[in-house]
Amino acid sequence: MNKPTSLFENGLIWFGAAVSIAEILTGTYFAPLGFNKGLLAIIIGHIIGCAMLFLAGVIGGKVRKSSMETAKMSFGSKGALLFSVLNIIQLIGWTAIMIYDGALAANSIFDVGNWIWCIVIGVLIVLWIMIGIKNLGKLNTVSMTTLFILTIILSFVIFGKGTMHNTAEGGMTFGAAVELSVAMPLSWLPLISDYTREADKPIKYTAVSAITYGIVSCWMYIIGMGAAIFTLESDIAQIMVKAGLGMAGLIIIVFSTVTTTFLDAYSAGVSSESITENVNAKWIAIAVAVIGTAGAIFLPLTDITDFLYFIGSVFAPMIAIQIADFFILKQNSQAEAFNIQNLIIWLVGFVIYRILMRVDIVIGSTLADVILTIVICIIFRFCKKNMYHPSH
Repeated sequence: MNKPTSLFENGLIWFGAAVSIAEILTGTYFAPLGFNKGLLAIIIGHIIGCAMLFLAGVIGGKVRKSSMETAKMSFGSKGALLFSVLNIIQLIGWTAIMIYDGALAANSIFDVGNWIWCIVIGVLIVLWIMIGIKNLGKLNTVSMTTLFILTIILSFVIFGKGTMHNTAEGGMTFGAAVELSVAMPLSWLPLISDYTREADKPIKYTAVSAITYGIVSCWMYIIGMGAAIFTLESDIAQIMVKAGLGMAGLIIIVFSTVTTTFLDAYSAGVSSESITENVNAKWIAIAVAVIGTAGAIFLPLTDITDFLYFIGSVFAPMIAIQIADFFILKQNSQAEAFNIQNLIIWLVGFVIYRILMRVDIVIGSTLADVILTIVICIIFRFCKKNMYHPSH
């Protein structure tokens, strides 16, 4: 077995996952709620999303399997392939979005053309993949320390010099804001076990991962929301330029994009192994980075809200079924090719999520969908048990 990452290295990985331009930009959408309401929506959403992230990581850590391998325990060895494919699609999407956002921001500081920045960031991601997660140690520590210092400076620039403006224009309900906050940690849900599966203390490692990610991700959202409310500027790069953070801002943008997107590409490689063993995860990860770079250059990727809601509708019912099976019903369907019952329940959960999106629920669609899907799982199991073992 590979040497597991240390608790500190694990924390750094998830710190790097959270520090991203995409998270800051998503935070700008919260401005219409005002600072206090927006902050509450960000915190509630992250508590819900990170609780799901934690439970997914514990399942993978306990059974020593990657995220997509654990899906086989609920959906069958062939049924789980659906989620591996959907996960790879979302990871390619994320790779393209992250590179696009990073290039756009970098180019507004140092104008050489968006496509050139896309290629520069893409090449750095490939380099990160080639170095490999186990050998990133010192490089990761240096880049994370730099990012940490620069994001603190950025926070002071926004909150120290800005004036709070009234941005309440409607257009974002509280429930929709909670959902947008849940969506980011939820998007990491199919990846977390790729990093906790080799941990010698899975619960502790998963807790460090989820808590580190949750706190830093909230911080990124708050920076974005604060920028829109205090400076009336949603272009983070322009805030950095105005604050005299030109070159330092460029470093934040490029390295935060690389450290986050590296995880997406790396996990796409790990997910591909659950589809077929005849692949090299590293080369698949590199291919995803290349495809993502091409997507960032040629596709229009300005608004990602629909993409985030799609991720929620796919992975909220998936993790609900896994939580029900692993923690409550104690059942494992890995020996089966397809667990038709759970696949049907997932489809029902998917539809419920899409319906709930049209209703403004204070707790957001994800938590409501997860609770309903778990209840459906338990009812199905109870009915099935009574059907085969009727009481006399």
